[in-house]
Amino acid sequence: MNNEQRIHSGQIYSPEDPQIMKKQTQAMLAMYKYNQTLPTESAKRQQLLKEMFAEVGKNCYIEPPFHANWGGHHIKLGDHVYANFNLTIADDTYVTIGSHTMIGPNVTMSSAAHPILPELRKKGYQYNLPIKIGQNCWLGAGVIILPGITIGDNAVIGAGAVVTHDIPANVVAMGVPARVARSISDHDRQYYDHNRPIDQSLLDKLDNSQR
Repeated sequence: MNNEQRIHSGQIYSPEDPQIMKKQTQAMLAMYKYNQTLPTESAKRQQLLKEMFAEVGKNCYIEPPFHANWGGHHIKLGDHVYANFNLTIADDTYVTIGSHTMIGPNVTMSSAAHPILPELRKKGYQYNLPIKIGQNCWLGAGVIILPGITIGDNAVIGAGAVVTHDIPANVVAMGVPARVARSISDHDRQYYDHNRPIDQSLLDKLDNSQR
C-alpha cells in the first residue's frame, strides 16, 4: 500500500509525499477563489462549492472565510447545510455533514492526527480518521471535533465543547471534553430557551407540513 492509498485507510503515512502534495495544492485553489468572493456573488459561490467539495447538496451556504487542508476535496455535504464564519476542517480524509445541519462560527473539525511517539512525529507522519455529522445537528460557536468522531442526528453540541468521543442522536452535549447533558425532550417542544415558550402557531405549522 503506497502513501496515497493510506490517506483513507487510517494507517500512518507521510503527507509530504510529492504526489500527495501536488494533488493537495491543486485541490485548494477553488477554496482560495471562494474566500475572495463578494457577498453579492451568490451564483459564483454556489459554482465554486461544487468544485471544492466531494459532494454538495441543495441550498448549502458557507460563510467565507472557510479553511480546509484539502480545500473541501474530501468533504460531503447534505442539503441545506449552513456554516458561519471561520469554519476550519482538516479534511485529509472524509468528513460527512448531514442535511439541515447548522454550524456556528469558529468551529474546527480535524480528521488528521499524528502519532504520540516523538520519533514518528519528528518525521511528519500522520494518520486520518473520518468524521460523520448526522442530519439536523447544531454545532455551537467554537466547537472542536477530533478525528474519528460520529455525531448522531438532531444532536446539539454546546458552544466551546471539545468532542473526543461519539455523541448519540437526539441529545444535548457540552463541555471539555463534551459529555451528554440530557436528551432532547417534550420540554424542548414547549420552550426554545430555558423558560421562553415557543409560539404554538409555529408548532401547528410544523405539524401541518408533516401531514
